[in-house]
Amino acid sequence: MARTPLESKLEALNKRGAVNPHPQRVRDGLFEADEFFDARDLVQVRYEMLRRVEVEGHAVTEACAAFGVSRPVFYKARTALGEGGLPGLVPKKRGPRQGHKLTPEVMDTVEKALAEDRSLDAEALVKLVGERHGVRVHPRSLQRALVRRKKKRR
Repeated sequence: MARTPLESKLEALNKRGAVNPHPQRVRDGLFEADEFFDARDLVQVRYEMLRRVEVEGHAVTEACAAFGVSRPVFYKARTALGEGGLPGLVPKKRGPRQGHKLTPEVMDTVEKALAEDRSLDAEALVKLVGERHGVRVHPRSLQRALVRRKKKRR
């Protein structure tokens, strides 16, 4: 079954983390009257809110009410647009960007253990890391870290 353009757009927004979590809060007339303006598109909503204040001279409080956000969200969006342009309005991924528990010391311990006994599996290595370093890691995270380390050496 073919997707409609609106379904495809929603899928693309979702993939990039740019879906407005509260589209129902957007009460601005443009978003209610014209289908070009999509309240589900977080970047478009934030941009129009900022434009309303900066270009049309609306009050910040009025714009926040019309676009369903708080004042801190407005000021954060203004800063993001000023520093990064339109791409600055795309939300950043939250959380750690890499295996922050798998420090070089932890990985050295793992590699030393593997050098002594090649038959150790990921579960045994996870247990070893927990005992020696007090860190809980997932076996698959450990396997991926070993592969990345091996690639860096080449």
